[in-house]
Amino acid sequence: MKIVLTGGGTGGHFYPLIAVAEAIEDICKEKHLIEPELIFTGPEPFDRLALDEHDIVFMPSSAGKMRRHSNWNIFGMISTGFGIVRATTQLFGLYPDVVFSTGGFASFPTLVAARLLRIPVLIYDADTRPGRVSLWSSKFARWIAVGHPDSAALFPKSAQARIAHTGHPIRKEIVHPAPDEGGYTFLKLDASAPTILILGGSQGAQTINETVLDALGELVTRYNVIHQTGSANLEEVRGIASVILKDSRFAERYRVFGLLNTLALRMAAGITGVIIARAGSGTIFEVASWGIPGIFVPIPLDVSHDQTENAFSYARSGAAVVIEQQNLSPHVLIAEIDRIMGDKHKQETMKAAAQDFSRPDAAKKIALILLEEVIAHQPV
Repeated sequence: MKIVLTGGGTGGHFYPLIAVAEAIEDICKEKHLIEPELIFTGPEPFDRLALDEHDIVFMPSSAGKMRRHSNWNIFGMISTGFGIVRATTQLFGLYPDVVFSTGGFASFPTLVAARLLRIPVLIYDADTRPGRVSLWSSKFARWIAVGHPDSAALFPKSAQARIAHTGHPIRKEIVHPAPDEGGYTFLKLDASAPTILILGGSQGAQTINETVLDALGELVTRYNVIHQTGSANLEEVRGIASVILKDSRFAERYRVFGLLNTLALRMAAGITGVIIARAGSGTIFEVASWGIPGIFVPIPLDVSHDQTENAFSYARSGAAVVIEQQNLSPHVLIAEIDRIMGDKHKQETMKAAAQDFSRPDAAKKIALILLEEVIAHQPV
C-alpha cells in the first residue's frame, strides 16, 4: 500500500501533510492495519526532519512558480515541464494507491502525473480563497477537504458534492498547550503578570517587529511579552530591545526568540492571554486549536489576498480581531491588547468562538478517507 503526499514549499502546505501522516500511523495501530508506505514528492521539503521522524520517503520533483499577476516566465515553464515528466516517471514506477495534495505550485507536476496515470487524487485546501492548483485539481479529485467554511462555495459547481469542511490538520505535538505553571518556569517570566505572544512566523514580520519594539516600554509594565521575531531578525530586535529596556525594572518580562521550538511554543501557548500574528491559514488554525484570542495583522493585499481573507473569515467567528497593516501603530496595538486582556467576559467569549471554529479531528478524518481509498484500490 502506497500513499504519495505532495504540497507547496511553505509550512502551511507542508505541515498538514505531516499531521495526516501522524493520523494514518495512529489509525493503523488502532485497527491493526499494515501501515502504507508514505512518499513525499516536491522540491526540497520545508522540514526534512519531520519526514525522517515519520519514515516518509522523499522523492524530489521540480515546479516553476505560477505568478498571480502574470504568465509563467520561460524558466518556470521549463522547470514545470521537466517536473511533470519526472513526476510521471516516478508515479509510473511507484503506482501508488492514492495521491494526497495540500495544493501550491509545487504539487502541480505530481497532480498532472496522477491524472495522466488515472491514480486517485484527494486534495485539501487551507485558505478562505482556494489556490489555483486546488481549484484546477478539484475537477478530477475524488474528495476535497477544506479548512475554512467560506471556501467551499468558491469551488466549481461540479465539485460541490465532493467537498467536506474538515478543519485544518494540526500536528499532535502542538495541539495541546502546556499547563500554566510550566510556561512561567520554563520561560523564566513573571507569574504575577498576564502574557502576550507575538508570532512573526519563520521568516519574521518586519512591520510587526518594529511596532512591538515601539510599544515595548509600555507593554512590559503590564504584560510578559514573548516575541518570535524570525531567525533573520533576532539579533537586530534583541539589540534594539536591550536599549529600550535598559533602565526598565520590568526588563525581565520580555523574552525574544528567532523561532520557538515545539516545546517552547507549547509552553508559551499555555500561559498566553492573547496572540498577535500574521494570518497564514496554519497559524490561524493553530491559534484556534489553543482557544486563545487573536489579533491578526495580515500581509497587505498588494502582496497577498489570502491572508486578509483568512483573517476576516476567522474574525467573523468572534475569535479574533484584525488590524490591517496600514492601520498598525503602537497606540492601536496596545489599545487592542488592553481591550481584550482587560475584559474577562470578552476573553471567554473569544476563547469559546476559537474552540468552535477549530476542528481538532481534521487530520483523522482525512486519514480515514485516504485509508479507505487505499483499501478500495487494492486487488481482491
